[in-house]
Amino acid sequence: MISSRTQVTEMILSAKVRKGTKWADVAEQVGESKEWVTAACLGQMTLDKKQAEIVGTIFELSDEAIAWLQIVPYKGSLPTAVPTDPLIYRWYEIVSVYGSTIKELIHEEFGDGIMSAIDFSMDIQRQADPKGDRVNVVLSGKFLPYKTY
Repeated sequence: MISSRTQVTEMILSAKVRKGTKWADVAEQVGESKEWVTAACLGQMTLDKKQAEIVGTIFELSDEAIAWLQIVPYKGSLPTAVPTDPLIYRWYEIVSVYGSTIKELIHEEFGDGIMSAIDFSMDIQRQADPKGDRVNVVLSGKFLPYKTY
């Protein structure tokens, strides 16, 4: 019996390691971006029935696990307030150092509001560089102005 979405994520990660599967290959079969499919497999997005069945087949999941993939998850996966994983910590550091700059520039350009993480897309690519390859991350979120009422 499965009692949480976290257990399904653990099953997926275990099968991924066992099978040597790449997220891009899973995404191709699901028909969505590697970024969104990875987030879904890690428990941050809801898969529809067809998508869940494809993921279930790839990772050899039970019908119960496939059902869990279709339930709206509790979003937010960091185990601690300040991340300890070095890669995730660097993102925390980026927001700590540049967050106020990002906020200021978005507000200057768009006004008082937020960048949506719901109407959102992300693209992560390797960028060749003679001094060492770079990680190119593009985040694109719809601007949502605050309303007056």
